[in-house]
Amino acid sequence: MKSNKIITILFVVILTAGFSAGTNSQPAERVYSECFVKIQDGFVHNSQPMKALLTGSEVAEFRTTLFEGNVYRIATCSPTDEKIWFSVYDTNNNLLFSSTQQNFSSSWDFKMEGNMECVIEAGLMPGSGDSGMALVLIGFRNAQ
Repeated sequence: MKSNKIITILFVVILTAGFSAGTNSQPAERVYSECFVKIQDGFVHNSQPMKALLTGSEVAEFRTTLFEGNVYRIATCSPTDEKIWFSVYDTNNNLLFSSTQQNFSSSWDFKMEGNMECVIEAGLMPGSGDSGMALVLIGFRNAQ
């Protein structure tokens, strides 16, 4: 009797966890597919989606290495179509690009003249809610 009760409880817990995981992944899958569209125009995704769950004015920080001879596209998305601001810095904290200076553009194309490690900061636009997900994707192609 006691073992049946334990089995029933375990079954309910596993079923609930599986259902929750499936429903929570749907918005993430949708935002990934919508964001991939932004970098498909001749660019190859670098296979490293960078995402962060943010609250308030939190800032996510991502690091990546960019290589000479490539053209890159950085694109941002969120599941609730919130605007995401992003800035790109070199390792000396010199600002290379900021979407806040470009009418909050959701993407940026640029050509690398040398190899460089970069820091990408991203956050939710002020007034866009208490929390949300920021997704940053990077695509590249050979410069011609």
